[in-house]
Amino acid sequence: MITTKRTILRPISSVDNEKVFGYRSDSETNKFQGWIPNKVEEVDDFISKNPETINIPDSWFQLVIIKKTSNELIGDIGIHFIDKENFQCEIGCTIRKEDQGRGIATEVMRAIVNYLFNDLKKHRITASIDPANISSIRLVERLGFQKEGLFKESLLIDGKWVDDLVYAILNYEWQLTETDNQDPRP
Repeated sequence: MITTKRTILRPISSVDNEKVFGYRSDSETNKFQGWIPNKVEEVDDFISKNPETINIPDSWFQLVIIKKTSNELIGDIGIHFIDKENFQCEIGCTIRKEDQGRGIATEVMRAIVNYLFNDLKKHRITASIDPANISSIRLVERLGFQKEGLFKESLLIDGKWVDDLVYAILNYEWQLTETDNQDPRP
């Protein structure tokens, strides 16, 4: 479990299915996501694939975001442990519509990046973003990620080829800028 000023991050579990479906099934809010469930059973299947432990090479590990003040589940963070050597990972965050724009994504992403670099000793963290997703681009740039490249029509999502914008940060870059990575919002 990871805590921030306003949130608790814990592994996703089967009891989260209805709440996750509630915000993940919103196709307008999640238009840049690769997965939008149509039924709660799809969320059940998604949750069942989450590994028992974090940091397993070639796996995705999902954490849910719980608001401390209300104990409400308001989003999730996925961590893709990419390589066999387990030095790199990819992260992505989903926040329900009513909690967006309040700095929560920045707060939890900062905590996850700190955890991945400082506790799990990762070398490199990436974020894959739809080029039209300006909010996510601003979020990762605020955290010090740098644009590495645009891959034209490199992902097939729902039968449509889409572009992929990749941002990344290295451990030593994060350590150098960590004190500058403070979000001024309360």
